Amino acid sequence: MSRKVKFVEPAKLYLMIKEELDAAYSEVMSKGELIDRGQLRSFEENLAAFVGTKYAVGLNSGYDALHMSLRAAGIGSGDEVIVPAHTFVATASAVINVGAKPVLVDVGKDFNVDCDKIEGAITSRTKAIIPVHLSGYMADMVRVMEIADKYRLVVVEDACQSLGTSMESETTGRQQATDSKPQAPNTRNTRRMAGSWGLTGCWSFYPFKMLGGYGDGGAITTNDPDVALFATRMRYNGEDRHSGEYHGHGFTCLLDNLQAAFLDVKLRYLPQWIERRKAIADRYRTALSDLPELLLPHYDDPRRDHVYQNYTVRSKQGNDFSEYLKAKGIEVLTQFRKPYYRHEALKLENRGFPETEALSREVCSLPMNVEIADDDIDYVISAVRSFKQ
Repeated sequence: MSRKVKFVEPAKLYLMIKEELDAAYSEVMSKGELIDRGQLRSFEENLAAFVGTKYAVGLNSGYDALHMSLRAAGIGSGDEVIVPAHTFVATASAVINVGAKPVLVDVGKDFNVDCDKIEGAITSRTKAIIPVHLSGYMADMVRVMEIADKYRLVVVEDACQSLGTSMESETTGRQQATDSKPQAPNTRNTRRMAGSWGLTGCWSFYPFKMLGGYGDGGAITTNDPDVALFATRMRYNGEDRHSGEYHGHGFTCLLDNLQAAFLDVKLRYLPQWIERRKAIADRYRTALSDLPELLLPHYDDPRRDHVYQNYTVRSKQGNDFSEYLKAKGIEVLTQFRKPYYRHEALKLENRGFPETEALSREVCSLPMNVEIADDDIDYVISAVRSFKQ
């Protein structure tokens, strides 16, 4: 095997915008601005503007964003929080680590929480729901918010894989306040970005994300000033950096200033990078849509767009298909062959999730990144088509 197609190539992407990244590095390092300085505030302002919220607070990881959001919402011991059965374990772990119980709900064909199953999981102890926008495609937030309003639930969006995706609001909508009391309706019929619907949107800037740092990172977005202030204080051990007053026992989960500077540079490129990802997805769709044993990630819902953080197909041949591509030198991602609720040490309740079980056997994410060469895309397509379905 001589050819290698990487799933992502951070070093190649660095070279594409090297001059600007190097300038950001030089500015931070030459001034010694390492912690909570202007670069962080600039990135927070630009991220909030991109998502369409009033505030953004930079944190150390996507997990920290989830954890901080639940604490800001007052979720704790005795509470239940609905989470999808198919997602990264951090979604459920954040619930556990505030003392609450995650209640798992199966997902639909689009990998996101099945809204038809949410109400059946709600009890008198249910206080929140965490919809996960997986692989660059939003959960049906119109329905999620309708259910949340009906049962007075806090909504925390796990949008870590879907920065830049949007959905038509269709009806009057709101972003939640901390106490989940209804606010004045927003009657504009417009598209709303992921991370702008619930109490918070939670973001990860892990290096392999569409907007990835050079190390870990995360953020929350919100319209609630109390939530933003809480997160700003708690990310720095509970301290108000201006007054020096402590407002509780906090954490150490501040986004590094250097990472913020890098992310601010990359955020300027994100719209054009999303268009590149959509173009790659169109090439995959055109070339592979006639393969009957392969289900492609294209969904018939004009209200929602897809930004293709991952291009995740479903093959009925499961591991045979993904191992074949690996043997051809193609790096693929197979999240998650073993659903997280099947790991005994996590002690989670398995209420039976047939769709999650099926897609866990079948998923395979093809290379999808802005730095991939066109001939590598052609090679991936050729390899997929050469597999004996």
